[in-house]
Amino acid sequence: MHWPKHFYLITQAGQAGPSGHGHRHAHHEQHGTKAGRESMGSKAYNLLRMAAIGLRVPPALVIGTQYTQAPDDCLLPAFSVGIPALEEATGLALGDPRRPLVVSVRSGAPVSMPGMMETLLNVGLCDATLPGLLRQTGNPRMVWDAYRRLVASYAEVVAGVDPALFEQEIARVAQGRDERLLDFNELRGLTRSFQSIYQQQVGEPFPQSATAQLGAAIRAVFTSWHAEKAVSYRKLNHIDDQMGTAVTVQQMVFGNSGGHSGAGVGFTRDPMSGQPAPWVDFLVNAQGEDVVSGRRNAHGHEALAEIAPDAWRQLQEGAKALEHEFKDMQDFEFTVQDGVLHWLQTRAGKRTPLASVRIALDLLEEGVIDEDTALERTQNVAVESLGTLQLVAQGEGGQAAQPLARATPACPGVVSGEIALDGERAAARAAAGVPVVLVRQDAETADIDALGHALGLLTQRGARTSHAAVVARQLGKVCLVGCGDLHIDLAGRSIQLGTKTLPEGDVISLDGNSGQVFAGAVAAVLVPDKPLQQRLLQLREKKAGGPSQAKAR
Repeated sequence: MHWPKHFYLITQAGQAGPSGHGHRHAHHEQHGTKAGRESMGSKAYNLLRMAAIGLRVPPALVIGTQYTQAPDDCLLPAFSVGIPALEEATGLALGDPRRPLVVSVRSGAPVSMPGMMETLLNVGLCDATLPGLLRQTGNPRMVWDAYRRLVASYAEVVAGVDPALFEQEIARVAQGRDERLLDFNELRGLTRSFQSIYQQQVGEPFPQSATAQLGAAIRAVFTSWHAEKAVSYRKLNHIDDQMGTAVTVQQMVFGNSGGHSGAGVGFTRDPMSGQPAPWVDFLVNAQGEDVVSGRRNAHGHEALAEIAPDAWRQLQEGAKALEHEFKDMQDFEFTVQDGVLHWLQTRAGKRTPLASVRIALDLLEEGVIDEDTALERTQNVAVESLGTLQLVAQGEGGQAAQPLARATPACPGVVSGEIALDGERAAARAAAGVPVVLVRQDAETADIDALGHALGLLTQRGARTSHAAVVARQLGKVCLVGCGDLHIDLAGRSIQLGTKTLPEGDVISLDGNSGQVFAGAVAAVLVPDKPLQQRLLQLREKKAGGPSQAKAR
């Protein structure tokens, strides 16, 4: 069978295949189908470009967007030609008990839709392949951790099982400990419990065929293009429903393989202020979904620098290389396995209007972009809006308002509104003209509709780079995540902030600059960033009457 149309193979620059012959350049098989963003999707197309500039990218098979409406049509060519090519590139084999290929299955539309479609990790792990991965890695804890994650995520994404059932089982076993502290014996027990839950909920055992797992995962990721949250996001952002998503099947790298490993998300510059330094969230001994799902809190780059200093140095160098290749601030995902840095994706980062102006002007000064590009990227920003909305902390009797709790700021500004604990309440109160603050346990993208009705988002868990926080930043919503002093009582329709209990409907205020949460409404004032305003005015005046005047109008 010939190489199938709309299939692509990305191999890492300098990586030797099973025959021992190294590739000198990033390589993709296309055989008559042009490798482009429309067919490969943005994520895979950017992977190809990352590999081309020498960043370490795990080998991947890409199935084009053309299969979105009929995913079953891609399965025969995928398993007869595509997967064998990926096996050759990695020297591993899907379902092989000795040298198993374990993969992630990721979505990727031609335009960025952060967190709106599904991802599955650790596909290809089963009772037969587990000993082979154990032999390859010598790490029983990692192997059982990866297996239990697969069972839970496969159950949720492919079979529609409520993820809360698995969270409850984790809580029962962990007894208040961080689940990353569970040993391999406990994780093995957890995997078997998860398999029992799967059997009870689905009515059949968890699939033990790596091929069956992968086929169902590919189908589910294509199908997630039609998920409610994805449809809502496209409507909100005027994205064409016919565009479709590509699916990338990529060799797994394991961030959950011990103390010198972890997963992270980063921006090449601060997406809130635009300051030129990497802005990184990192979790030691974790997988990428832990950071972006919105169900876990994360640490800054210090945690990465401490456990893997070489990886942190490479990440800073790679961030600069990404900006020069893509000519813009980037939002990237990465995994560190046993101290080695692997790049998993990059895209233009969502940012505040203030950051968009500072980044464009800085990139212009650095010679990365030209004046026309800088002008185009800043044309919709009013000069007088450039500044930070800051708290005027005057409570009753002129006393400074006292915060009830603190959280991690993910999007700046100050906002006051009624507490809403779900999307229905947020929509109803917003329709009545009442400002609303959405309060949730996790920063999850399922809340995209509710976020559209709210002025701000406050969550008990989640990282500032979680998909929901990224979307909040894009929508210009004030966002605070990981508020340890927040407890939500959904049954009683109330929240507790520190020692104070507030019913749904009470007003709270979020300060997205300091991370503080207040009871009641507070006043805020825009503090202008005069130097930045001046820089933007100078650019516009310089270009006035020039060739890009029409573009900037």
